[in-house]
Amino acid sequence: MYQFAEIEKKWQKVWQEQGCFKVQKMPGRMKYYLLEMFPYPSGKIHMGHVRNYTIGDVVARFKIMQGYQVLHPMGFDAFGQPAENAAIKNNTKPDIWTRKCIEWMRQELKRMGFSYDWDREVVTCDKEYYRWNQWIFLKMFERGLAYKKASNVNWCPACATTLANEEVIDGGCWRCHTKVEQKELEQWYLKITEYKERLLEDLKLLEHWPRRVIAMQTNWIGKSEGVEIYFRLQESDKVISVFTTRVDTIFGATYLVLAPEHPSVLEIIRGKPQEREVLKFIDKVAKESKAIRAAEGVKKEGVFTGAYAINPVNNEVIPIWIADYVLMEYGTGAIMAVPTHDQRDFLFAKEHRLSMRLVIQPKEGMRLMPETMTAAYEGDGVQVNSGQFNGLPNQEAKQKIAAWMQNSGIGRIKVHWRLRDWLISRQRYWGTPIPIIYCGKCGTAPVPYEDLPVELPKDAPFTGEGGSPLSKVEEFVNTRCPRCKGQALRETDTMATFFDSSWYFLRFCSPHFTQLPFDIEEARYWMPVDQYIGGIEHAILHLLYARFFTKFFKDLGLINIDEPFRRLLTQGMVLKDGQVMSKSKGNIVDPDSIITKYGADTLRLFILFAAPPETELEWDDRGIEGAFKFLNRVWRIRKNLREKADLAVLKILHRTIKKVTEDFQEFKFNTAIASLMELTNAIYQFGADKEVFERLVLMLAPIAPHLCEELWQGLGHQESISRESWPVYDARFLVDETVTIVVQVNGKVRAKIETPRDTGEDRLKELILADQKIAALLAETPPKKFIFVPQKLVNIVI
Repeated sequence: MYQFAEIEKKWQKVWQEQGCFKVQKMPGRMKYYLLEMFPYPSGKIHMGHVRNYTIGDVVARFKIMQGYQVLHPMGFDAFGQPAENAAIKNNTKPDIWTRKCIEWMRQELKRMGFSYDWDREVVTCDKEYYRWNQWIFLKMFERGLAYKKASNVNWCPACATTLANEEVIDGGCWRCHTKVEQKELEQWYLKITEYKERLLEDLKLLEHWPRRVIAMQTNWIGKSEGVEIYFRLQESDKVISVFTTRVDTIFGATYLVLAPEHPSVLEIIRGKPQEREVLKFIDKVAKESKAIRAAEGVKKEGVFTGAYAINPVNNEVIPIWIADYVLMEYGTGAIMAVPTHDQRDFLFAKEHRLSMRLVIQPKEGMRLMPETMTAAYEGDGVQVNSGQFNGLPNQEAKQKIAAWMQNSGIGRIKVHWRLRDWLISRQRYWGTPIPIIYCGKCGTAPVPYEDLPVELPKDAPFTGEGGSPLSKVEEFVNTRCPRCKGQALRETDTMATFFDSSWYFLRFCSPHFTQLPFDIEEARYWMPVDQYIGGIEHAILHLLYARFFTKFFKDLGLINIDEPFRRLLTQGMVLKDGQVMSKSKGNIVDPDSIITKYGADTLRLFILFAAPPETELEWDDRGIEGAFKFLNRVWRIRKNLREKADLAVLKILHRTIKKVTEDFQEFKFNTAIASLMELTNAIYQFGADKEVFERLVLMLAPIAPHLCEELWQGLGHQESISRESWPVYDARFLVDETVTIVVQVNGKVRAKIETPRDTGEDRLKELILADQKIAALLAETPPKKFIFVPQKLVNIVI
């Protein structure tokens, strides 16, 4: 058994002392920027980290050996509420807790043998980093892209603090279980909607992104073409606007539903008998999470307002309800309900015994009737009960109804976007302070650039209660107005941590640059990221925000690219016993324990061999044992090398080089490893010389770098194996000396013959006629002719 603990420690020290993976731009040389999503410093790496970073490390080492100038950095996404909560729980401060966790994780990552350029480490809670967060915010503020407005937040009245959606558990505060309310606060937003067209259109540039991710981004941006319809209130000139993409169902709208927060609600219920009940319902919904309100499978509740509207296409008077499932964030905050053709409306109408009218009949099959329907019909068909549009296919009617409504002034054709501006305010301590000052005389003033960074105070109190800790630090809050020099107050909100991760990939290009967020020339050399690797859970928000920032930087003239990530891989989760590993389920496998027992190379090999990167990986202790045995088999070969290798093993070697090279380029690491195992078996069967073994070691090096460094040195090499060139196959060894000829008689396969590749047609005839099966078939019927397909097939016509 090879001494993995000693070997791994030795080579990690060598790599660090020799700076093997430090990199600088080298104009004229091919560059390759490989980046895995940087981790939140939770304290210890888990198998999800191991899988993500091992995949990236293999690609980085492979590209280095192919001659690329490879940038492969690592850092820590260090701000955020978990650190603040952990600090409260452990009676310490977030910065102390975070720094301790970073140190643990850094050591564990180094123990895995990852090829990071640690000189480029970025830690987002360092003031040298968040200074540039503030600089970026001010640039957006100058351009009208950062603004403040009132909006609702999850609020725990007992703790007197805001809560993120994930901190609301079963409608209560995760800490004290008090019922969570919705509270309106003035908060900061970024106007990402200004970039909606570019964010959608440029998805076409991302040819090497998973289709699933492209679809998720497309749906989140949510461009839909439809009609904004004007429903006039009964006995009033006031209009309620409704946006719909299903204008073909307008004749079937039997009631309206408004969001409880809709600005018209209080007006239309005033003085009506239902007013008290509606206000009570509004108060109830205000305490509910919007995520729960919009969730599938949750019973939808609502109340009648006592008001009515006029359906403009048929002048029918229809009731107006409010319901929890309608949100102001979507459309206009009001929907027309068509129960026969929308399942959510169907369930709501059934619950509250509201009328239903069918306006689209299927082209084929049973005729539908509202009284007997058990679900909404949401498919295509023919218009019925639709006035002058009866008999038209609904897709054709959709266009004609929209045009008619626009010409009649009862609606307008409109494009609607699902994307909303990005709320970045957090009423927390552990984040980037927003660089804004409030002056009673001058109003809202940006902090001057020369005064950046606005630093987090070290002595903020932490209880998790009573709002933002920053508001309790008088030395932080009280300041001078940069304009009039009078008394002023600082903004006490901090930025959402997604802000930090929206541009960190650019900072890695020049992490110590002090004039701008990044060196323009360095970024133009390294960007875009050639390969980005991370979890599918970041497919929408993080990637969308990173794309937004990239386009903003281009508008500032700092970069010349449109998209930050050329190619994206979303790796699957690591499971045990069919479930995602988690402490609560008790199915965690600690990477440290595996490294201690088997070594980092064994863990790397198993993680890559167990499943393709994009799929889920089921942990298997037997697989770890198998990986360890394979590495020991490779280790033992060094003592049994021959003077010269057999032709058989040379053929297998060069086929393996070709296959592994192609597999690495396509991230098919499991099949690449299978090929290396086959080559190892061939070496044990046929033997190998030093040259064959060296090529095996070179191909295995990106996967098991410590073992291969030791073997490489033992083979007499002084240079690190990571600086060696990737092996190239010799095409001559890919050609078989013999071929299998299929013999047909009148088109039916009758025999197969092994023959030298260069066998001529006359000789081939002799061999075929000498075959017992063919001779028997031709005994009574001589052949009329032979049809030859060179080196593949001979068809005998009789």
